[in-house]
Formats: sequence, C-alpha cells, structure tokens
Amino acid sequence: MITLDIAEVSRRSGMPASTLRFYEERRLIKSVGRHGLRRLFESSVLQQLSLIALARAGGFTLDDIAAMFAPDGRPKIDRKQMLKKADQLDTAIRHLKAMQNGLRHVAACPAPNHLECPQFRRMLGLAGAGRFSPYGTTGRRAKQKRPTRR
Repeated sequence: MITLDIAEVSRRSGMPASTLRFYEERRLIKSVGRHGLRRLFESSVLQQLSLIALARAGGFTLDDIAAMFAPDGRPKIDRKQMLKKADQLDTAIRHLKAMQNGLRHVAACPAPNHLECPQFRRMLGLAGAGRFSPYGTTGRRAKQKRPTRR
C-alpha cells in the first residue's frame, strides 16, 4: 500500500489541505494514519478527489457525492441519479441560453427606450413573476387553450 501525506495529496490534487481535512470530516475521504501530525492517505484518494471535483463541477451536493462511494471508498455511481442531474443541467442550459439571447436583443434593440421594446417588456414580466431563472421555467409561455365556441 502506497501512502501519501496530506501535503503530497494537496500538491497532486491541487486542493488545499483544509479542503482535504473538511472532506475527511464529511467522510468523503479517509486517512489511514498519521506520520507525526500529518495525515496519511492511500494513493487511491487521488482518484476519489478527482471524482469529487468532477461531481462538484456537475453541481452535485456533498451529500450526493458521499452517496457515490461505497464504504470501502470505491465509486458507487447511481446511473439514474446521473440522468436526473443531466436533465437538470439541460434545463439550466436552456434557461441560460434564453437569458443570453434576451440580453443580446436588449443590447442591439433599436427601440429608443427599452421599455418600448416588446421583447424587453416580456422579459421584465417573466423576471417579475420569477420565471426567468436558470433553474426555474424556460420563460416560454405555456400554450393557452383557445376558448371553445358553442
């Protein structure tokens, strides 16, 4: 078993020692002993830290990430959870794209006053209703049913 002290793990992973201690406290990683005052980790901790970094970049919480490890520290990834997160990211991307397009329109809008621009006014209405958010609805209006004539 190859062990690395906390300073070496920090250097190789790019994570500060304080983060490593925090992750150990949260039981995301586990030290295997000490050399003096320095914690020692198995070299496999580097792979665990890479998975943690990837999951954090994907928007997973630390509790979600903790569930991605078996008790022995090996990855135990729930594929359904990955698909759910991918769907959430798709939704966020659609919302951010809508915001990006709206901002580009506002920047180039020929209206002398932005309040005269129908698209800007629509964006204001959506934002005021809490519907123009990366994690809310798309900002698209739901298709309204036409009243039936009798």
